[in-house]
Amino acid sequence: MNFLTCDMQRFAVSKECIFRMSGVICTITAAVFEIILANSRCWRLWEFDDKIVKFVFFGLWEAYYHQEFNISGSTIRILVHSPINSTWTISPEFHYAQKLIVWAILLKPAVLLFNALAVNIDYRDDSFVKAQILLYKISASILSISSLCTFISVSWNHVVDLYGQTTLDFPRSFPVKKEDLKMKHYTAAFPIGVLTATMSLFGVIIFLFQMSSLEPQSEEEAQCASRLINQNT
Repeated sequence: MNFLTCDMQRFAVSKECIFRMSGVICTITAAVFEIILANSRCWRLWEFDDKIVKFVFFGLWEAYYHQEFNISGSTIRILVHSPINSTWTISPEFHYAQKLIVWAILLKPAVLLFNALAVNIDYRDDSFVKAQILLYKISASILSISSLCTFISVSWNHVVDLYGQTTLDFPRSFPVKKEDLKMKHYTAAFPIGVLTATMSLFGVIIFLFQMSSLEPQSEEEAQCASRLINQNT
């Protein structure tokens, strides 16, 4: 019976290690996608009826467009970038997208910190288990907020850009005018943002599962777990 109990405990410890790593992997993967999304040039893509500038790509902090220059009799097409600053008319959905995506990225280290604290707590008595559950609750809550920030930023930008009336406008020095806007195109920002938010939600589900699996152990199970941990160490 003791061998059977230890085998069951060994399986439980292995399963828990897998879920611990899964939560961390989901969090790190979502953070990487959010960094890529924050630096992406494809938040918006506008096509213009203009001979000089045909397309303008919008990132969160810079706009990009190709412009032709005549250098020594040769026509060279160069990618030009223009920072989106106070000289622009920045629309509310674009302004909040900038803020929300930054918050989504900054919250990820906090999730990893509380998760690491939860993992480092050993199973000694009920008080430690309760502390571990609390840390997992904090990790799940922060990760949920981060996922919500990402989803709101990409969905609000997508809906207003393609189906609403955005107030985003260029400065006077910009080589093309908004009045020459011909068409707005779909970009990869929305699906990438939804994928990132979903990845964060997977991490939340894993943290919730870890919380539900933490139950007070019997003395015999605790001894088996302690032996297994010592062997792994």
